[in-house]
Amino acid sequence: MTHRLALVTTAALTFACALVQAQTQSPPDLSGSWERYRGTTGDPATPPPEAAPPLKAALLAEWQARRDAERAADARGEPIASGYVHCLPDGVPSMMSGPFPLEIVQGRTQINIAQEAYSQVRRIYLGKPQLTLDDIELGFYGRSAGVWDGGTLVVDTIGIKDYVRFRDVPHTPDRRITERLRLVTPDVLWDEITIEDPAVLEKPWTVTFAYKRMPDYEIIEYVCEDNREYADENGVTRLRLGAPE
Repeated sequence: MTHRLALVTTAALTFACALVQAQTQSPPDLSGSWERYRGTTGDPATPPPEAAPPLKAALLAEWQARRDAERAADARGEPIASGYVHCLPDGVPSMMSGPFPLEIVQGRTQINIAQEAYSQVRRIYLGKPQLTLDDIELGFYGRSAGVWDGGTLVVDTIGIKDYVRFRDVPHTPDRRITERLRLVTPDVLWDEITIEDPAVLEKPWTVTFAYKRMPDYEIIEYVCEDNREYADENGVTRLRLGAPE
């Protein structure tokens, strides 16, 4: 009798521990609207400063030359045209850098992240294996497969079009993006983004963005036809004044 009671007690304790562990490991709810948060001095939720891309020497020289040309054009008041003036979306991972708000809709098998600019939407499939490049149609957002590691959402993304660049860094089809999204406070979310592309980068490149929760904020429509910026015949960004024709 005593032995049976001990077994029952042990089983009950085991079940209780398993239940507590399961509850502890339940994924946090990231649903809602978020804005880019750059942090303040002394705030532990402030993300680390953004690191420069560890490009291979020849590519780094080209990248730096473009940055110098951009600064010179800005100083002349004639900024070089970017994808924005052609109504091209940011893609992944640029859309995660803001400055427009993001909306996260979290489900059991899928998480959607929408950015207000250009009404961009990326889909993260949970509990599904990542595909191969041969099985993916390259796009602005690629294919993202996610898994919960305790309270951290780990996302693997491949299949980004070659002209969809982050910080104007070129890449090959082999580029792989790994994100680790986690709440560092109840209202501050970090996205630690690591980019691997051995043909382009000397080592993995990690950048972390932070977002602050925006209670009750509703994402609004952003249509690129309202854009007043355009590229002239020389590729210089101009501002269209007055109503569009």
